[in-house]
Amino acid sequence: MSENKSITEGTTTQTDATTKPLPFKQPNFLHSGIGGAAAGKKNRTWKNLKQILALERALPWQLNDPSYFNIDAPPSCKPAKKYSDISGLPANYTDPQSKLRFSTTEEFNYIRMLPTDVVTGYLTLRKATSIVS
Repeated sequence: MSENKSITEGTTTQTDATTKPLPFKQPNFLHSGIGGAAAGKKNRTWKNLKQILALERALPWQLNDPSYFNIDAPPSCKPAKKYSDISGLPANYTDPQSKLRFSTTEEFNYIRMLPTDVVTGYLTLRKATSIVS
């Protein structure tokens, strides 16, 4: 006990009532379960997450009730983004011969040097149709 006292005396922080209250804590907060009946409020019991999940599992859910797993969303109105097949960067260009997407001139030069089987491999990775000669 005396060691803890000497350690706290050497530090600059104080934990007594003279310190400034923290801005995120409400000094007049009263838990609704404590003293609620005395204040004239209904006494509520608080439940933790495990209790809430157990209660929801016990409810009589139907198969067609909406949940996060069966909510359908309409397709996006925005066009899908196109990415380079070589670097993965956003691609603004497509090679007319091989149909591979690229973003820089260095990638274009690299694509032109690739053999056809490698080009076909890149296109199958992207699930695009292969080139027809």
